[in-house]
Amino acid sequence: MPLKTLTVVGARPEFVQTAPLAREITARKDIVGALVHTGQHYDYEMSQVFFSQLELPEPAHHLNVGSGSHGVQTGAMLAGLDDVYLTERPDLVITHGDTNSTLAAALSAAKLGIPVAHVEAGLRSWNRTMPEELNRVVTDHLSTWLFCPGEVAADNLRAEGLRNCVHVVGDLMRDSLLWTMRTVDVAQTLERFGVAPGRFFLATVHRAENTDDAGRLQSILEGLRRATIHYPVVFPAHPRTRPLLEGLDMPTGVRLVEPIGHADAMALAGEAAAVLTDSGGLQKEVYWLKTPCITMRNETEWIETVETGWNRLTGADPLAIEAAVEAALRERHPHPELYGDGNAARRIVDHLVTS
Repeated sequence: MPLKTLTVVGARPEFVQTAPLAREITARKDIVGALVHTGQHYDYEMSQVFFSQLELPEPAHHLNVGSGSHGVQTGAMLAGLDDVYLTERPDLVITHGDTNSTLAAALSAAKLGIPVAHVEAGLRSWNRTMPEELNRVVTDHLSTWLFCPGEVAADNLRAEGLRNCVHVVGDLMRDSLLWTMRTVDVAQTLERFGVAPGRFFLATVHRAENTDDAGRLQSILEGLRRATIHYPVVFPAHPRTRPLLEGLDMPTGVRLVEPIGHADAMALAGEAAAVLTDSGGLQKEVYWLKTPCITMRNETEWIETVETGWNRLTGADPLAIEAAVEAALRERHPHPELYGDGNAARRIVDHLVTS
C-alpha cells in the first residue's frame, strides 16, 4: 500500500512550498497525498491565484477559517483538522513553515497520534515576540521528520536536543522558483507594471510588528520615500496592510498595487534594483535571483543571506533603509549556493517512504 499523506496549507508561502512536493507525490506510486486548505489566506490574490499559477491540485478539504485573532483562528483550525484527520486517517501529516496553519496542523496530528513531517524546520529568529517564531519552535518539537533548508537550521535543532530524523534537503521554494521562472514572461510583466529592468524597487510589508504600529509603518514609508530618489517603488499591498496605510503619508513615487501572484512577484523581484521586504520567503527567492535584499526587520531566520552581503537588516529606521539602498546600488558580493539545488521535493519524499 502506498504511504497516505495529508498536507495542510493555509497561507501564501505554504502554497509556493507545497507545489513541487505535490507534483512529486503525484508522479510516484509509493506515496499518495491530498491537500487540506485551512482558509487562513482566502482572497483570490492571496490564495486561488497561487493554485492556478502553480498548478496545485484542488484541496480535498477546505476549512474556511478566515481571519481572526491568533487564538480564534488556531482554535477553529484545530477543530476542523481533528475531524479531517479522523475521517481520512492518514499515515502522516505534512506541514510547512511557521504560520497558524502550521502549528494547528502539527498540534492536531500529534494529539491524535499521527506522525508529523515539518518542512522548513529549524529556522530561528531568536525573537519570541514573533508569532511565527513560537509556531515554528512548537511545530519542530511535535514533529517526527524535520526537513531543513540548510545546515544552520539543522544545527539549531541539534542544539535543542532534536537529533532524530533531522534531514538537510534544501528548500522547496528553490524547486518552485525554478519551475516558475521556466514559465513566466518577464518582459510582459515589466511592461504591465510600467517599469524597466534594474530601474525600480519592489517592496512588501505585512508583518504585524511593522504594520500594527502606525509610527513604525510611517517610518518604513519614509524609508521608501528616500529610495524613490533613485527609482520608483512598486508596492503590492498585503490585504492586512492596505487598511493600515489609510491616513498615513504615502510618498510620491511609491506605486501601491494589489497583491500579486507568484509569477509576477518573481519576475519583478528578478529585475528590481533591490527588494525591500519584511517577508521571510522572499528573502530567499531574492537571493537565488541575485537581487540585493533589504529586510525591514531587526533579525532574520535566513542569516546566511546576511552573511554573504546580499541581505541587509534595517528595521524600520528610514536612515538605515536609505543607507542599505545606497549600498545595494553600489556593492556586489560573491554569491555562494544556499539552500539546495532545486531537488528538495524528491529528497523529502525519498526520506518519507524509506523511514
